[in-house]
Amino acid sequence: MKYYIIAGEASGDLHAARLIEALHQQDPSAEIRCWGGDLMEQAGATLVKHYSDLAFMGFWEVVKHLGTILENIRFCKQDITRFQPDIIVYVDYPGFNLRIAKWAKKQGYKNHYYISPQLWAWKENRIHQIKANLEALYVILPFEQQYFKERHNYSVEYVGHPLLESVAKAKVPKGFLAQHQLDEKRPIIALLPGSRRQEIKTMLPLFLACIPQFPNHQFVVAGAPGIPKSWCQELLENTPCTFVHNETYALLQHSAAALVTSGTATLETALFNVPQVVCYRTSFFSYQIAKRVVQLDAIALVNLIMGKHIIEELIQNDCIPAKITSSLEYILSPQGSTQIKADYSLLRKKLNLGSASTRTAKAIYAATQV
Repeated sequence: MKYYIIAGEASGDLHAARLIEALHQQDPSAEIRCWGGDLMEQAGATLVKHYSDLAFMGFWEVVKHLGTILENIRFCKQDITRFQPDIIVYVDYPGFNLRIAKWAKKQGYKNHYYISPQLWAWKENRIHQIKANLEALYVILPFEQQYFKERHNYSVEYVGHPLLESVAKAKVPKGFLAQHQLDEKRPIIALLPGSRRQEIKTMLPLFLACIPQFPNHQFVVAGAPGIPKSWCQELLENTPCTFVHNETYALLQHSAAALVTSGTATLETALFNVPQVVCYRTSFFSYQIAKRVVQLDAIALVNLIMGKHIIEELIQNDCIPAKITSSLEYILSPQGSTQIKADYSLLRKKLNLGSASTRTAKAIYAATQV
């Protein structure tokens, strides 16, 4: 069978890669074409467009790049038409994917969506597009199944969270500390500034400003795979930071704490049992718009899943070096570290439902047989 998979961010690349592996197990002759990243390509798909060319964040930033986005949409439709897939699988990235799904439905393609748009956070009116254009929606957060059923009378399938299997498969690399000339006796604080250039440019300087307050620790920046190594290293000139590229899991396995830009990385950090502070800043205009349309008491996935704040969030005007430093000091303390790790244990129990990728792949493959 022929599968067309669209992911637009680093997290989508990771989850879609696991899905591609699972699809090959269900359908050894599967032909898979994709928009995504290096991991999806390594899993056996033909990569059409890399997510580094797609990831625009914030309302104002999207407006500025509207021409590029529209051209990508046009090209995607042409590529799907040439490939003629038996099924299209959309992975998160709703602004782009739901537009393609609407068009694809009219063309007679089967549309399956893996990792739901976060309607419970904002743009709830997208439910009309979902109901009209999707044959199936697979959700990965435990509260989403009830949300769709009770609020929108729409049945979805909860498959568990795919990060559990990604973390479980992560091996502790040998020689990581020596390879990067890190001191075995000094605890590591991981800096995860994001996977997009805009957010890295905003967040990394805030993280770096905290370094002088922790002379007994060493700081290591995790470079996202979609960002050129040279570009990140330019931001780190004249700093005591070590930089590792595309080794986030290895870094977390060796870290005592982390400063994390909001996103999937907050959940990855939690599943590696690393105490963290979640930080986020964006442009003034994007923040003002978001503040009016996003109706959530938390932004970190960890806190949303648990239904309470188990990790601290420093957002916009609260995201300043002094407050980041104070929060980091707390999670490095025995009291702070112990409490967070106890809450992490409950989080893992809440998410564990077996292999999300396998469950989803079986459902998708079954749909191609009808």
